[in-house]
Amino acid sequence: MLKGIRVIDFSFYLPGPYATLRLGDLGAEVIKVEPPEGDPARNTGEKKNGDGLVFLANNRNKKSITLDLKTEEGQTAALLLIEEADVVIESFRPGVTSRLGIDYERAKEVNPGIVYCSISGYGQAGTASNLGSHDLNYMAVSGSLSQMKDKGGSPVHPTNTFADLFGGVTANERILAALVKKERTGEGEYVDLSLADSMVSLMTNHVIYEQETGRETGISLLDGELVCYSLYETKDGRYAALAALEKKFWTNFCDGVNRPDWISSHWSTTEESNTVFKEIQSLFAGKTLQEWTLFGLEHDCCLTPVLEPSEINKTPYFQGKNLVWDNEDGTRQAATFPQHKSRISTRPPLKGEHTRELLSQMDKNQNT
Repeated sequence: MLKGIRVIDFSFYLPGPYATLRLGDLGAEVIKVEPPEGDPARNTGEKKNGDGLVFLANNRNKKSITLDLKTEEGQTAALLLIEEADVVIESFRPGVTSRLGIDYERAKEVNPGIVYCSISGYGQAGTASNLGSHDLNYMAVSGSLSQMKDKGGSPVHPTNTFADLFGGVTANERILAALVKKERTGEGEYVDLSLADSMVSLMTNHVIYEQETGRETGISLLDGELVCYSLYETKDGRYAALAALEKKFWTNFCDGVNRPDWISSHWSTTEESNTVFKEIQSLFAGKTLQEWTLFGLEHDCCLTPVLEPSEINKTPYFQGKNLVWDNEDGTRQAATFPQHKSRISTRPPLKGEHTRELLSQMDKNQNT
């Protein structure tokens, strides 16, 4: 869908590269601009074949060019790339692109129709704009982290970087909207994308519920307080998710386990004093996760297994979709779109792998 769109990616680590990963999977040509030492993600955390796993996970379908943006030569080359691009994404701290000579104002001079997206923690201006921050900070200040608490009321440390990933999706949403505007008017656009702001946008239900009811945990039906919408431990120490909110699904569940007497307890709570809740807990503890998985497939009752990453491809829910696969170099990948794997996917590029090709192309274009 994005064939013919050229994206220049000056971002590092996760939010920006995840955004351009998704754009590349949609067919855009993504040129990753790295410093001489490479994207820091190449050298962070566990590695495979010399590159960090986070880098390998988020940089397929891209070309890599190394430029020293602290030099005049590097800045000139960067502007030549921008001149022939449709989109620019950067994730430097506010003010850095100005010092490097590749900020939006400079980019607009060489390419008036450019769509330019700056991804930062708190935006380009404001009280916290110059503060260092990471995913956990954005989760915390947005109110999102407070929605993940254990039974004792303490926030649970997430093992997925929700703000980074959702921030990348949000950046793409605004980039694609800007491209539509450009198609209609010929005008470019500057996108100031704050990761913390993006997470606040997930709190639509919670802020109105707090205002009207005083509840800080959003929709009461969905917070695990009801027996029909909760997590249950299985015989083998795993968990199944039951989400039978509608009466028909709850009835299907009760009939499936031969307990029609539970139907009237649809809206009862997950309190220890609730006999039905204790009986449901005992029921789930009597079968393995595999048995409950099969039950959920046989009975239309919104019952699914809580799976680990290694089990995604093995579940019938994604049968035949190949949402997780090994690239040509053996690097395991996850599809950003269900149809993505049906297209050719290139491995993450070596550092500066396409530098000579792209510089030669730019020289040719300058001389014609």
